Amino acid sequence: MDSTTNKSKFGIKEIACIGMLTALAYAVMALSKLIPINVAGFLTFDLKDVIIAICGFMFGPLPAVIVSVIVSLIEMVTISTTGPIGMLMNIISTCAFVVPAAIFYRSKRKFSRAVVGLILGIVCMAIIMILWNWLITPLYMGVPREEVVSMLLPVFLPFNLIKGAINAALTLLLYNPIVTALRKANLVAKSSSTSEKKKGLSLGVTLISLFILVSLVLVVLVWTGII
Repeated sequence: MDSTTNKSKFGIKEIACIGMLTALAYAVMALSKLIPINVAGFLTFDLKDVIIAICGFMFGPLPAVIVSVIVSLIEMVTISTTGPIGMLMNIISTCAFVVPAAIFYRSKRKFSRAVVGLILGIVCMAIIMILWNWLITPLYMGVPREEVVSMLLPVFLPFNLIKGAINAALTLLLYNPIVTALRKANLVAKSSSTSEKKKGLSLGVTLISLFILVSLVLVVLVWTGII
């Protein structure tokens, strides 16, 4: 991964790029609804965090938060059935994953920091969502809090860890292709020419990310009883 822009101020191109990523995040969210996998009957995998994390890596945590809010709001008024509570939980989950990753990566742009940042994001999301599921899920599901407490460690914790790991692997896999496409569209400043070493690193990242992704998908399929 490399730097896409060194400017702190956003111009028309940057705003247009963020708008495109917002639209892409919504499209990915809508397509995620077609995935026939859920946990405990109501937890579903949403891949929009991948696009929002890429936005955070490119432009910083604040634009990523704005994209998260916009996408979650549009989702609430279009295809979601969970209302304001679902929107709130979506925003909290996404921001808990994306903001630590974006802050850590952009402080010094290196691939190793992107990986560590994404791991921090996974851990932060898992911990924060345990707290918010304890607070909000009893109201949403209309069940006693004790019933939700019994689900926190065996259900919510592994679900969020696996979901975060899948989104992290996809972020590493798709970051360079998406940034390259945006550069070709002249929406992102072009970087200096890539060396053979960088090309080799990119191939290695792709292969490792694919291996992790396939492994996690198999875990989910076994966990949900599909295979």
